Amino acid sequence: MPVLVMKFGGTSVANLDRIRRAAKRVGVEVAKGYDVIVIVSAMSGKTNELVGWVNETSPLYDAREYDAVVSSGENVTAGLMALTLQEMDIPARSWQGWQVPVQTTSAHASARIEDIPPANIEAKFAEGMRVAVVAGFQGVSPEGRITTLGRGGSDTTAVAFAAAFKAERCDIYTDVDGVYTTDPRISSKARKLDKIAFEEMLELASLGAKVLQTRSVELAMRYKVKLRVLSSFEEQSDEAGTLVCDEEEVMENRPVSGIAYSRDEAKMTLISVADRPGIAAAIFGPLSEAGINVDMIIQNIAEDGRTDMTFSCPTEQVARAEKAMEEAKTSGTINYHNLVADTDVAKVSAVGIGMRSQSGVAATMFKTLSDEGINIKVIATSEIKISVLIDRKYMELAVQALHDAFELEKAA
Repeated sequence: MPVLVMKFGGTSVANLDRIRRAAKRVGVEVAKGYDVIVIVSAMSGKTNELVGWVNETSPLYDAREYDAVVSSGENVTAGLMALTLQEMDIPARSWQGWQVPVQTTSAHASARIEDIPPANIEAKFAEGMRVAVVAGFQGVSPEGRITTLGRGGSDTTAVAFAAAFKAERCDIYTDVDGVYTTDPRISSKARKLDKIAFEEMLELASLGAKVLQTRSVELAMRYKVKLRVLSSFEEQSDEAGTLVCDEEEVMENRPVSGIAYSRDEAKMTLISVADRPGIAAAIFGPLSEAGINVDMIIQNIAEDGRTDMTFSCPTEQVARAEKAMEEAKTSGTINYHNLVADTDVAKVSAVGIGMRSQSGVAATMFKTLSDEGINIKVIATSEIKISVLIDRKYMELAVQALHDAFELEKAA
């Protein structure tokens, strides 16, 4: 039988009533003739509770035991979902990551999936099981220890299973009914997209959109897994939600598909750095080793052999970045006069595959911000995105103004 993967996030399985509602959706797909692999998250709020218990017990915790504790939330949901399906006379069985097995690296709390051998689950399908309920977010290391994939890891689990089992589609059920042109909480004109290209979704996810985890979109793009984002709380049709797919399948041909934002950005500037070959490596090597997620980078024109280097990173990583730069300065790796951190900025981005073939996006974006009196601090571009750093107090105004300027409320 064809295989369908269905993933239910924490809000979709937050209590027994919601688990029953999700189980009914699974039953509809079983009745259509699918063998279904259901990936479940922990009940809403449960992972945070488990993490809190770990931190209270052992602030400098053993990462292996951290994974053993925080992965348990998914086990509970998987068992309850399987029991609910059995009560509906649907042959179902729960699976923990090690039973499949979901083979991962040994990087506890941020493991990466290396392989999902399908033999064990396929054997049970052959014996009459119709639904495999798999605990998301977890796997097993080469040493046989439980691992977890990091926050949002159940999305990655779902896409990886869809690739491993050559599923017809991977449906991600969440608390929103699809991917929007921007955050509906900021702009009332935000419009749900029927389809969006993998590359656009990847950019939007990495730039602040919370609908899908970035790694899940990367996997889907690599293995050509059709992703559909749906609401757990609304009646469904075959056209419901947003389909994330190849660029060729997207009918809309507009330069910009969405406006993304990230509120928690910081702009850091090393003032008066020696301008010499290798200086960039000397700066960003220590930042990488410290785990700093550097995004935008700008180097000013050199004067008298000195230059300024500006980069952005998440606000929560500023202290670590400052420490890494101070240590590099002390060791003589780099020399600079001062490090200035501006933690009151936000990143706003315009994303669209149409930028490849249509000009004028940058001009429209910059004029729109200028007309609103918004100063741009940093600009970064790629083939399908333009990002700017601006004062955080103007973030919502910028999002609304750009959404209007590119007329994203209108279908193409």
